[in-house]
Amino acid sequence: MSGFGGFLLRRTLGAVVTLLAISVIVYVVFYATPGNVAQITCGPRCSPEQVHQVAQQLKLGDPLYLRYWHFLEGLVIGQDYSTGTSVEHCPAPCLGLSYQSDQQVMAIILTKLPVSLSLVLGAMVLWLVLGVGTGVLSAWRRGRLTERVLTALTLAGWATPVFVIGLVLMIVVCGELQLLPFPQYVNFTDDPEQWAWNLLLPWLSLALVEAAAFARLTRSSMLETLAEDHIRTFRAYGVAERTIVGRHALRGALAPVIALNANNVGSAIGGAVLTETLFGLPGIGQELVHAVNVVDLPVVVGMVLVIGFFVVLANAVADVLYAVADRRVVLT
Repeated sequence: MSGFGGFLLRRTLGAVVTLLAISVIVYVVFYATPGNVAQITCGPRCSPEQVHQVAQQLKLGDPLYLRYWHFLEGLVIGQDYSTGTSVEHCPAPCLGLSYQSDQQVMAIILTKLPVSLSLVLGAMVLWLVLGVGTGVLSAWRRGRLTERVLTALTLAGWATPVFVIGLVLMIVVCGELQLLPFPQYVNFTDDPEQWAWNLLLPWLSLALVEAAAFARLTRSSMLETLAEDHIRTFRAYGVAERTIVGRHALRGALAPVIALNANNVGSAIGGAVLTETLFGLPGIGQELVHAVNVVDLPVVVGMVLVIGFFVVLANAVADVLYAVADRRVVLT
């Protein structure tokens, strides 16, 4: 296949192969390391009988490649788990069973995922608007006071940790000025307005840090694009500078921004641990911290796989958007 359809097929196959490689690495790291895997998986409070049952469930007596194959079968077609008195079916994609909470790992993740997606996607809109807007304005006003002020603010945002920004926002906005209540997560379906108001500070905390990177990248890309020959041609024909910057230069500068945004969205889903912990948001990051603290191995493995999935998905989508935004990209 050739053209855009072949490009999509190759990117899809590449994403599938990458996900398969991630699953192999994760399984080997967590389930093939020295130690009593059954005891770690079951938890410190399990009796010897329960540990033996978990060892049978995980088929620890089989060779490693067969154990991984059974794990992969669970992801593709589902798996049955014995709870002692009955057999419970875990539908695909089955990430295992948490023996400490007696819940399927995918069910736990699905309850936490909307919170993390709400945080990351809302912050993404803000960091794109703030970062790209600041970068374009800095490039447009190069050498002027506006650029120096924006550059100083960008460097300050880049150097400030997210928890410091979050604490300052809570103290000033919620404490001193009392403009907003202290954040408490509300489901979007219950009350969209309260959902947005309660997530505004977490969005700003995460977005202000990420926007600094986008501002720097956009500025450098814009300056490079504005120095190209076709931009000089537009100026020679008397095209307004505003039109050149907004319609022609910006599109050429968006390609690296798209690539950076893909990396940020994928990693932010798992990396927003500080933001979720600071504001008490019951998302994937906070659940991952809890699972590590109580040594709930199936939940940790499931969370890592889900985070890896979103990183691969975000980069695959970025490849497609990269090709659409920049016509110079060769579809290989």
